[in-house]
Amino acid sequence: MRQFMTYMAIGVFCALLDIGLMQLLILSETNYILATTAGFAASLCVNFLLHMNLTFKAIYSHGSLVRYLCVVLANYCLTLLTVSIFHAWLDMAILGKILSLPLVAINGYFFSKHWIYRNPANNT
Repeated sequence: MRQFMTYMAIGVFCALLDIGLMQLLILSETNYILATTAGFAASLCVNFLLHMNLTFKAIYSHGSLVRYLCVVLANYCLTLLTVSIFHAWLDMAILGKILSLPLVAINGYFFSKHWIYRNPANNT
């Protein structure tokens, strides 16, 4: 349970970073796709490092980075899909972003625990 709570706390922190940057860029009249991408990318490195070091206490490996980036790509596509749908339907890209977060979080935790951070230092 502690691992999941750490995962969620880091996720909330990264989500605030992600959404905050996205909203700031949209308010600066940046295209919503570019704003979504910038927010996602900004939280990407922070998320990987915090989960590796705090949540899963894993040792860095190129394999874990590649696996992480595969899951990130899937989550990025899911995020863009929901943002685009809500932008087209309601002209509210930020609502699509917010609604994509639980889907991305569940997907990310499952793959982090069972695939990304699997190495000898991961005692979970």
